[in-house]
Amino acid sequence: MIAPPIFPHVVPPLAVLTGGSSGIGLEFARILGVAGFRLILVARDAARLSHAAASLAQETPAGVETRVVDLADAAAVDRLAAELGRLEVDLLVNNAGFGAYGPFRSGDAARAAAMIDTNVRALTVLTRAVLPGMIARGQGRIVNVASTAAFAPGPFAAVYAATKAYVLSFSEAVNEELRETRIRVTALCPGPTQTAFAARAGMGDTRAFRGQQASARQVAEAGYRAMLAGKAVEVVGAGNRLMLLAVRLLPRALVTRLSRRAYAAQDEDETDTAD
Repeated sequence: MIAPPIFPHVVPPLAVLTGGSSGIGLEFARILGVAGFRLILVARDAARLSHAAASLAQETPAGVETRVVDLADAAAVDRLAAELGRLEVDLLVNNAGFGAYGPFRSGDAARAAAMIDTNVRALTVLTRAVLPGMIARGQGRIVNVASTAAFAPGPFAAVYAATKAYVLSFSEAVNEELRETRIRVTALCPGPTQTAFAARAGMGDTRAFRGQQASARQVAEAGYRAMLAGKAVEVVGAGNRLMLLAVRLLPRALVTRLSRRAYAAQDEDETDTAD
């Protein structure tokens, strides 16, 4: 077994992936398994996690372990963080996250709080847990899955977009703090992707998810390449990169208005005046 070039002295290197039982996380795990990483998959659904681990076993010669953890549970996250702090984690992929669609004023407050705990708190706590060991060993990588939603306010997905803006800003800041080390933090920013995310979030009928979507595999491959290169930010897809150029050039108020239209449901397209 040959270690990946960024971990030349570790055979096999250890990768921990949250949200590793499906979608982008599972595809990322497949790539890492073939590349020679030992895997620890973290997710809250025990059955789905077990199935994912079984599907990875043959292509992951270094081995696959699982941890059943609800990342919205602060105590459970703290226990996981304590464990990761004791392990020699070479790569952390903070992929777990979810969204919710609808007006903030009438949304489920408990679900919004759980979203912040999962998308923001867990990611922050786990990143903090693995960094001291990485710094002591002089190598390490962290991939935090943000979104193109991070670059603009998200009316009707207000909390979700705000959590992803946090992930982007946090990742860039910590990566800069680590400039003098060999540790790199990458913010992976996919656009709409062919996973169960949109259906679970209630966003399947919005404009954003009616256009062309990347596959989970394409996103994972982009993330893997960015991780190897030590890139600070990776926006997946030429169309998304072009869109973000426009976001930077347009007035913020107009960007927010256009974002509202992107999050509009199909039956609101013609009637929504954004007033």
